[in-house]
Amino acid sequence: MREDYIDGIGITLRNYWDRCIMESKFKHLEFIQGVINRVAHCSFLLKGWSVILLSGLFALAAKDKNILFVYLAYLPVLTFWVLDGFYLYQERLYRNLYNNVKDQQSDDIDFSMNTKEFIGINKATWCESIFSKTMLLFHLPIFITVCIVIIICI
Repeated sequence: MREDYIDGIGITLRNYWDRCIMESKFKHLEFIQGVINRVAHCSFLLKGWSVILLSGLFALAAKDKNILFVYLAYLPVLTFWVLDGFYLYQERLYRNLYNNVKDQQSDDIDFSMNTKEFIGINKATWCESIFSKTMLLFHLPIFITVCIVIIICI
């Protein structure tokens, strides 16, 4: 049985097709990795904004001798904590999607970015993300700092 060659360059149609399918799998993985990178970058920026905003509120409280600014600090601390947990949750979902696509056969690649089937798999819930070790190590000390400043100011 003779294989069909493309323009006499020594590449069979089957080899060419396999190569195209593999390239589509790599492209799909690149799309997913791009989302993971963007979510991680947003989480990083959010942590910076959290510290800057808290510092600003503490500076206003010290300047005006007004404890209301310290009480107001609870709002962004908790909001940024929950939002950062959401970003970690999304990152975990897309990592699960990445691992799924990585393990798929090249013929089954459909370029889906749907992560609904991965909710709850490998700690991919919003609540688990909010109270994960990395979130607690960053946001809990900030929360405790606000509590200590309030106790000192009272």
